Amino acid sequence: QVQLVESGGGLVQPGGSLRLSCAASGGIFRVNDMSWYRQTPEKEREWVATITSDGTTTTADSVKGRFTISRDNARNTAYLQMNRVKPADTAGYYCYAQIFTSPVRNLEVWGQGALVTVSS
Repeated sequence: QVQLVESGGGLVQPGGSLRLSCAASGGIFRVNDMSWYRQTPEKEREWVATITSDGTTTTADSVKGRFTISRDNARNTAYLQMNRVKPADTAGYYCYAQIFTSPVRNLEVWGQGALVTVSS
């Protein structure tokens, strides 16, 4: 079955950098838009960034200028480069993608989540 596997989470100091990866696998015909969301116990899940299949990117105001979303279509992988991180960035980060498994079958898939903790 098609799945998204996230990696790269962990502990990072304020002002530091971290890169998350999201790799799609399992009989893929085409991957459409890919996005990153984050969630804490105190907040609803919020959108962070999106990259379209042709490479157009948008990011939330809260992370604009610090986070960059990118993708490698040959590897069916999206990335979230997190720079100058703040304690407020601490959250579970979730990858989301619309994936075609055939020319006419589309699935909406979520990653398992990656915990990012920003602390000294």
